[in-house]
Amino acid sequence: MTLSGTNDNEKDLDLAFSNMHSRHLSMVMQIEQASFSTPWSKRAFFGEIRQNQFAHYYVCLDDQQVIGYGGIWAVLDEAHVTTVAVAPEFRQKKIGCQLMLYLMQQALAKGADKMTLEVRPSNTHAKRLYKALGFEEAGIRKGYYTDDNEDAIIMWKHLLEDGKGD
Repeated sequence: MTLSGTNDNEKDLDLAFSNMHSRHLSMVMQIEQASFSTPWSKRAFFGEIRQNQFAHYYVCLDDQQVIGYGGIWAVLDEAHVTTVAVAPEFRQKKIGCQLMLYLMQQALAKGADKMTLEVRPSNTHAKRLYKALGFEEAGIRKGYYTDDNEDAIIMWKHLLEDGKGD
């Protein structure tokens, strides 16, 4: 998949998606620390990719460089998005959208027909993306984020409804 840059100084991106492996974790951690106020540890990611039978994590690569990643827990007919992040220098290039579409495809392939996630009310870019992909607000988790006690908006999408997950 090739995404064109938005100006002449940007190179075209040749995106590839792959299962996350331990060899990706140093690059994942750089993105994680730049993206979240309470980043996961390398050990947490390692445990997810090596020990959690429900966890499925993926990286988005440009020329073997990890530029984004995402993960789901697939349990029965539901997929829960656990994390999605894009390297700061690659944001606003539709990579987050491509990652979410990939996660949705993987969820369907693992038997899920619905997907859920939590998002901060203050994360307007993410909320806009999720709504554009067909996620709908379904509730609030009070004080969900431990760093600042911010609530989380719970969002759901039925993956087989409108073809956006195909």
